[in-house]
Amino acid sequence: MDIGIDGRIDAGATVNVGAVQNDTLRSARFRLEREAHWRQLDQLVTRAEKGGAAALGYDEVRNLAAGYRQAMNSLSVARDISLDRALIAYLESLCARAYLVVYAPQESLGGLAARLLLRGIPQAVRRSALPLFIGFLALILGALAGYKLCQNDPSWFYTFVPPELADQRTPDASADYLRSTIYGDEGHDSDRLAAFSAFLFSHNTTIVILIFTLGIFVSVPSFMLTFYNGLILGAFFAMFARKGLGYDVFAWLSIHGVTELAAIAIACSGGARLGLAVLLPGARTRKEALRHQAHDAVKLALLAALMLVVAAFIEGFLRQLIQDPAWRLAIGWGMGLFWVGWLLLGGRQGKASREVAR
Repeated sequence: MDIGIDGRIDAGATVNVGAVQNDTLRSARFRLEREAHWRQLDQLVTRAEKGGAAALGYDEVRNLAAGYRQAMNSLSVARDISLDRALIAYLESLCARAYLVVYAPQESLGGLAARLLLRGIPQAVRRSALPLFIGFLALILGALAGYKLCQNDPSWFYTFVPPELADQRTPDASADYLRSTIYGDEGHDSDRLAAFSAFLFSHNTTIVILIFTLGIFVSVPSFMLTFYNGLILGAFFAMFARKGLGYDVFAWLSIHGVTELAAIAIACSGGARLGLAVLLPGARTRKEALRHQAHDAVKLALLAALMLVVAAFIEGFLRQLIQDPAWRLAIGWGMGLFWVGWLLLGGRQGKASREVAR
């Protein structure tokens, strides 16, 4: 208590001191009655955080759930009766940690990636028949148009193909020079091949990102950009075919192009899903439709990125090292069969699984 200048006792100070003492005693009593349960919950949560919920036994998991409910009740009471802040902060932290253990998905990064590869991506592809049709249609129409135009008039090649991409491979080049670009020794040095592979991956990734992100504008820009890539492909093939190198360039393109071109078409499909959500939202609002379609669209974009990694490795290494056209065809279309098999069969439930799901 406080004593004033005139020697009298300050009654207000006495009341405040008494209130503080009462709050302290009440907090101590509250903690004493429940602290053992909090410590047990803290130990279980710590073990689950280190080793996952699988590290706990059945009884421990049951005690964890019961302890979490009890801690939440204690936190509610502590807030209602205004106990000390340190106790409330401790209970808030403990309840938040327990919530994550009880309700958050108990899945490692590796498990999440495996689930995405084994089920998520294949199922998203099978749900995207119309967008995939749009993506591959754009590429095929572009390739046919580019081939037809350049076959009839080689000057179209200069319209479709940028000079830096042509790199002296033009309709004016001789057949021997064009053949040398397919089978010639391009310096099979590991450092050069690695740098070339990294460049190809960066270049192709830029194209795929553009195709995917532009799809939100009612799919038209994605379709046109994919169509343009088809034009370049058709123009190149027509140029080599006119020199009698059609089979050779087909094998040269196949070893990496089956994977790379499919990735471009799939990126267009992902963009088309976003564009169709804006154009044809159905019963949903456009915002809801876009959010709904984005789940599968992102999975298609991840698939395209994965395929580009594989294509960059094949184009940067295997295409330079393998000169036999038969082997180039076998590798390229073998990879195509792998992608088709994985995407068609992955994530399908067996009969027993479907019955259990019911």
